Amino acid sequence: MEPFVRNPMNQTQERFELEGWIHLVPGLTAGFTSRSGGISEPPYDSFNLAYHVGDSPQHVLENRRRLAETLGFNPETWTCGEQVHDTKIAVVRKNDRGKGYADRSSAFQDMDGLVTNEPDVLLTSFYADCVPLYFLDPRNKVIGLAHAGWKGTVKLISHAIIDTMEREFSSNRAEIRTAIGPSIGQCCYEVDEMVMGKVREAVETIGATQADYEAHSLFAPSQHDGKTMLNLKELNRIIMIKAGILPTHIECTTWCTSCHPELFFSYRKQNGVTGRMASWIGRKVR
Repeated sequence: MEPFVRNPMNQTQERFELEGWIHLVPGLTAGFTSRSGGISEPPYDSFNLAYHVGDSPQHVLENRRRLAETLGFNPETWTCGEQVHDTKIAVVRKNDRGKGYADRSSAFQDMDGLVTNEPDVLLTSFYADCVPLYFLDPRNKVIGLAHAGWKGTVKLISHAIIDTMEREFSSNRAEIRTAIGPSIGQCCYEVDEMVMGKVREAVETIGATQADYEAHSLFAPSQHDGKTMLNLKELNRIIMIKAGILPTHIECTTWCTSCHPELFFSYRKQNGVTGRMASWIGRKVR
């Protein structure tokens, strides 16, 4: 069953929510935005949520305000990082609430992962094909997000965020829930041998076997010589399992951002000039 349920925010906006997580922690919300329902103009039309793509900052700020308020959060609780395809993780404390909301300079710099146990903090991250990863420790009420393109994936960013949850908040890996959100699928993600070399190094590092490859359908042949169709979602699933996450605690979407340009921004589909969706996770105090 698809874990990211497509729900309308209003007559023009849609979101994809992790409804299966709502009952795990009171006040929890987590999900992924679509590209529609904002005020950004082409080629960022219309619900672009990232400052770095060239869109009007005023449009981005208004789009962020709309999402936060729709989710029941004060917009100034919006907290994010400047993503660089690496594995640094920010631990978000109470005084960090709101970093990155109004401008790029106030965001956590060079951070592709965020974790917190603070309520009333809306963690966000930005995407146009890369893989959004979600983390939840229901017992300790710890939440997290990670941005995983191929670089972050092979650098094991999911290990980094799980390690941080364990170190900072005493999370038990056997209790952590994870989810893999809408992103480019194996159907559309063709990579060269340089990328595949890094992928092989990563799977060797985590101790994956040929049986793991076959069970998760990590690779498929491309129609172009020297290229491979890579399944980044399943690669992240294997990495999580090898990090100690129970397979039954991992949700994985079927949505491909490249296959559905009417719903999502896609860096590859739009040749690099496009907006960004946001993943979000937060816990409201009731």
